[in-house]
Amino acid sequence: MKLSDKHILLLATGFKSGNAPFSPGTFGSAAALPLCALVWAMGLVLGTAFSMLFVVAGIVAACVVCERAEKILGEKDPSCVVIDEFAGMLVTFAGISLTWKVALAGFLLFRFFDILKPFPVRQLERVLPGGAGVVMDDVAAGVMAGLVLQIGLAFL
Repeated sequence: MKLSDKHILLLATGFKSGNAPFSPGTFGSAAALPLCALVWAMGLVLGTAFSMLFVVAGIVAACVVCERAEKILGEKDPSCVVIDEFAGMLVTFAGISLTWKVALAGFLLFRFFDILKPFPVRQLERVLPGGAGVVMDDVAAGVMAGLVLQIGLAFL
């Protein structure tokens, strides 16, 4: 089954959270929190391997959706496309037990690394083509945020 342009854009915009009048990436990241909680809860029931598989599948799906959304919208990395933030947030919380404090800390850390784009985050966006470039910089920011979050949790 091939998704229509309308469905692709609904997914790409994080169910329209990316249509926020300002800071669409922040709104998209916040909109991803319920999905992160759902994946964490399913991991409790079905195991960590399941939740990790879901994260990987989410990254692949985000790459495909971003690729199509760029073609539909006719621009590279449109600001309304936030499914890449969803992928990054899933990576941030992969393997971490969620509480509201952890969710807030992870959200803030992810936004920090996604906005700052330290090496090699920005380079991934530049060297990878199409949807992969759009998504993988957010995945890298999610890895950084997740590592800092894990370290912080280990010391608290």
